[in-house]
Amino acid sequence: MPASSETKIIHFSDAVSGFVDHGLLQITISNPPVNAISAAIREGLMQAMDMVETYSVVHGLIIRGEGKFFAAGADIREFDLPPSEPTLPQVTARIEALVKPVIAVINGPALGGGCEIILACHYRIALEAAKFGLPEVKLGLVPGAGGTQRLPRLTGLTAALDMIGTGRTISAQQALKNGLIDEVAASENLMLTAQNVAKKLIGSDLSRTLELSVKAENTEQTVAKILSKARGRVAPSEALRLVSLSATLPAQQALAEERATFLHLRESDEARALRYVFFAERDAGKQSADSTVATRKVTTIGIAGTGLMGSGIAVCALTGGYQVIGYEQSEEAALAGYQRITALLDKQFQTGRLSDQALQQQKANLRVSADIADLSAADLVIEAVFDDLTVKSELFVKLDKVLRADAIVATNTSYLNPDDLALQISHPSRVVGMHFFSPAHIMRLLEIVNCAQTAPDVLATIVAVAKKLNKLGIVCGVCEGFIGNRIFSAYRREAEFMLEQGALPHEIDAALEDYGFAMGLFAVYDMAGLEIAWAKRKRQAAKRSPDEPYSPIADRLCEAGRFGQKSGKGWYQYLDGKRQIDPDVTTLIETVRLEKNIQARSFTSEKIITQLLQVMTDEGTQLLQEGIAASPNDIDLVLINGYGFPAHKGGPMFAATQSKTKATGTSA
Repeated sequence: MPASSETKIIHFSDAVSGFVDHGLLQITISNPPVNAISAAIREGLMQAMDMVETYSVVHGLIIRGEGKFFAAGADIREFDLPPSEPTLPQVTARIEALVKPVIAVINGPALGGGCEIILACHYRIALEAAKFGLPEVKLGLVPGAGGTQRLPRLTGLTAALDMIGTGRTISAQQALKNGLIDEVAASENLMLTAQNVAKKLIGSDLSRTLELSVKAENTEQTVAKILSKARGRVAPSEALRLVSLSATLPAQQALAEERATFLHLRESDEARALRYVFFAERDAGKQSADSTVATRKVTTIGIAGTGLMGSGIAVCALTGGYQVIGYEQSEEAALAGYQRITALLDKQFQTGRLSDQALQQQKANLRVSADIADLSAADLVIEAVFDDLTVKSELFVKLDKVLRADAIVATNTSYLNPDDLALQISHPSRVVGMHFFSPAHIMRLLEIVNCAQTAPDVLATIVAVAKKLNKLGIVCGVCEGFIGNRIFSAYRREAEFMLEQGALPHEIDAALEDYGFAMGLFAVYDMAGLEIAWAKRKRQAAKRSPDEPYSPIADRLCEAGRFGQKSGKGWYQYLDGKRQIDPDVTTLIETVRLEKNIQARSFTSEKIITQLLQVMTDEGTQLLQEGIAASPNDIDLVLINGYGFPAHKGGPMFAATQSKTKATGTSA
């Protein structure tokens, strides 16, 4: 309930203010845009509690957030600063110990420190739209203000282990079901409900979270599942350990262990790398796109080609709220494209990522046509046809005849030169690259290719569209493979040369997986299939210089009919679907070594990683020198989000900087 014009507003700090109404102090925390828990918020909360304790006419405290958030974690401006008092543990301890009731009114996401605040309150009321989470593990940390001890006392061990160990968020209804909150209320009744609850709690025995007991549960399966996905990260295992302590240690002893672990992890390489990634994502593309340039209006997006890639792009556009017009060359292909797109939408509905209302709206926003003239209504057309220069060039010529002169044309090419395609169309300044990663509706990365003649407002528009598509847009220049595929190609070549030098596929894969990759390079090849890359190498063979180093091992695998998992054999053999080392592959590799007169040498895991990282870093340095990439941050984000580089290592450019820092003994 808002304050009336006659209500005296009390400012407890720059970020906390409130008023007294009917004997209750109602305060609002405000630190736009997400009410991150800053020093000013902590100080303001302490000052507000001073007032509640001091004045007998104030019988309780109601806390809410301003705007659409309750509070979302720590203030990023304080990430690399030492903790300052009052600390968040001091705030949450005092909230819980207050003799007068404290009610949390959760008007939006309560994440990280914001969630820890509500866990310490005596009663929690939320809007249906509220979200809850303790995502600290995603920054290489653990909750540091009681989250690992309070949450399991409300939800039980299994639910707490899952939330804290994975960092995932849950809905208000899930939070109500597992006991994290006490009530869900409608927005128009939220403050009135809180006032009524507070009045009932005045003078009663308050529910103090740390006084609740934790029941023993069989959590082995939950723990094993989380650890299997940790891939070498320390924070998830430490989070699980701390949550488990809630069932075995006295609360205050476990809280002390939590705080010590939090402070230790805060200075770890893992946390430092993940903080770097956090800031890099926040600043992505700012150096390459001029934010002062006005963007073009985009309400309708055309998708030329609705195969696997095109249908995924269409789903992204529909999810972003755009009208979508798909195009195929025949009625039969158009119908198949429509069915592919709607099947993806149906799957999102079935998995709970899309409401029935949103599903119906997105289907209403979609049409797929066999008439290219229908694309004339599009403000932006993204071509997603086969990655062949002739095929794409012919399509561009056709598009030029039907599109408005101000319509933006984007190519989804992975390796072709978009400047060559721009020559096929009038007003080449409207041509830009949009390199999606497959599956396009799931993969977050989007390389935005700034072509030689791309107009500044076109580039700015695509950067804005990428945000609406919920993509991490990284702006880059034109070169073969752009940022990601160019580095990946160098990394792949080096791995294959290492086979000739003495390493084996399973040794390289094991080293990569130990480093933090979800799968090793050769296992990924087998999963994707080897024949497409083979066909590309055969097409390029005529242009390849005889002086260029080249490994024939992958070609010989394909010549032997070893195309990966689908054929039962690739870099590995697959028996009953299980990957196994194949002696025939070892023999093939040894034969190539013999032909090239190479004396095999042994490779340690450390040597494998060092050699592969060096190649990535060298190629990244070249991209920076050529102006293809704007910053090392952008290179790291591409490798992390498009190629599985472990985020907790920060990316190859960051990892190289850290190694150099340690070697010289200087501070980062």
